[in-house]
Amino acid sequence: MKLKILFINCFIFVMSCETEKADMIIHNGTIYTMNDLMPITESVAVNNGKIIALGKYKDLDRLITPRTQIINLEGAMMTPGLIEGHGHFYGLGLAEMQLDLSSTESYDDLINMVSDAVKKAKPGEWILGRGWHQSKWSDSKDSFINGFQTHERLSEVSANNPVWLKHASGHAGFANEKAMDIAGISSETEFGFGGEIIKDLSGKPTGVFNERAQGLVSKHVDSNLGESSDLKAIKLAVSACLENGITSFHDAGISGKTIGILREAIENDLLKVRIYAMLTSRDTTLLNTWYKKGPEIGTGNDFLTIRSIKINADGALGSRGAWLIDDYSDRPGHFGMPTQSMDYVYKVAKNGIRSGFQVNSHAIGDKANREILNQYERVFNEFEDLSKDHRWRIEHAQHIDPLDIPRFGKLKVIASIQGIHMSSDRPWAIDRLGQKRIVESAYVWRDLINSGAILINGSDVPVEPINPIASLYASSTRKTLKGFPDGGFEPSQKMTRLEALKSYTINAAYGAFEESKKGTIEIGKLADFAVFSQNLITVADNEMLDTKVLYTIVNGKIEYRAN
Repeated sequence: MKLKILFINCFIFVMSCETEKADMIIHNGTIYTMNDLMPITESVAVNNGKIIALGKYKDLDRLITPRTQIINLEGAMMTPGLIEGHGHFYGLGLAEMQLDLSSTESYDDLINMVSDAVKKAKPGEWILGRGWHQSKWSDSKDSFINGFQTHERLSEVSANNPVWLKHASGHAGFANEKAMDIAGISSETEFGFGGEIIKDLSGKPTGVFNERAQGLVSKHVDSNLGESSDLKAIKLAVSACLENGITSFHDAGISGKTIGILREAIENDLLKVRIYAMLTSRDTTLLNTWYKKGPEIGTGNDFLTIRSIKINADGALGSRGAWLIDDYSDRPGHFGMPTQSMDYVYKVAKNGIRSGFQVNSHAIGDKANREILNQYERVFNEFEDLSKDHRWRIEHAQHIDPLDIPRFGKLKVIASIQGIHMSSDRPWAIDRLGQKRIVESAYVWRDLINSGAILINGSDVPVEPINPIASLYASSTRKTLKGFPDGGFEPSQKMTRLEALKSYTINAAYGAFEESKKGTIEIGKLADFAVFSQNLITVADNEMLDTKVLYTIVNGKIEYRAN
């Protein structure tokens, strides 16, 4: 279905001042405002990038001029522009320029993709990729070491090219022999706190590097993407967002370099998606600079805000780096690991609240969630006046001990979840956690909501595809994208369709202190909208994933239009 766009060519005499006129009027669809006081409206009027009127189409005649753009939705659904609640914007763009390994179903598939890339590469050129996940492969795991494949076959097909392949989670990396030679990795190489070099029984590195140990190899990587690669990555990320109805993006952990790239993109009018950036806590120099400077809000006509800090507390379940209270069911004696000390977490949190920054912490395992909540509570008690509207978050909040679930609501900590992770991970996550923990403490969205916690949603792109409809589907059905199982995994933890949509709109806006600007369709807010081919509230479960984004409107301008 294509939307009809007409420009009014006739002269209309309107007895009102010019500032009241509409640049755009949208009507004749189901427009969900995400405002409980007026859930649905018939039409929306826009002027200079802001919403100026809502209501019946016939009542907006006074706002129409010969230059007003009239968008007839023809029955389509419109919502506020969707907000990606947790992703990696620059990483999304870079991933578009590397091998996409997310479709691999076996180690053979990975080998074949790398072999093809080697044939096209020059000797010595790095082969880079991302997206493999050994737990989703059909391979027998008998030859695996600590749950991972070994590098020998990879090295055979890439003897003259260093290879570095990031795990789908981003929390592990896989190197061939050439890459390890360049990095000086041998049987004698060890790694301390926050990471692990996977080795075989003889002590030889298998090629897999977990968590912070990835830096041993990644610091040697030459991406060789060309001088314009940074802005190219931004363009690719912008396009991917707009194609998916995403108008704002919470960027979970950016460097000083990335800030510079984003500023350059704004100067060149390339940044068409609003970025809410979290400073990476791994760069103490960066943090110290921003502690002194304080938050930056609404740069470039509200396209860049920097007012939060991202802490990494542990790894991921897929790489067995998530920090657990009890050991892994499929790796006895292994508990995962913290990737930053709790003393450092407390220090960053304390400095953050003093300097006016929101603090958002990556925590997947139940031990990581507990320890982060402990440090948050410590800071809130110490700085009671500064913590009255802190809106601090835990990113992922994937596996939470039942004793800690009520603490989210009590401490007013936002759970920044990714519905798609449940869909993608649940079939194998039970191997990591076992039946009891997977049922009582993993992906416990209903329990969190019942605790009084606010949930925001996202994809963690490029860990998962950015597609928000997939995440909305997973959030409301608890099924894989293939529709398994009937009734969903732990169906008592489902969100309603409306709750899921709010987690991508008003809740996400609230999680960035931006609910006065976006997240609902209300007078005075930014004219950021997404238009869908089907009604995401009422469409049948088995048809929901067929929904297409028809239009994405940012700042009152059509930035994406379906073919």
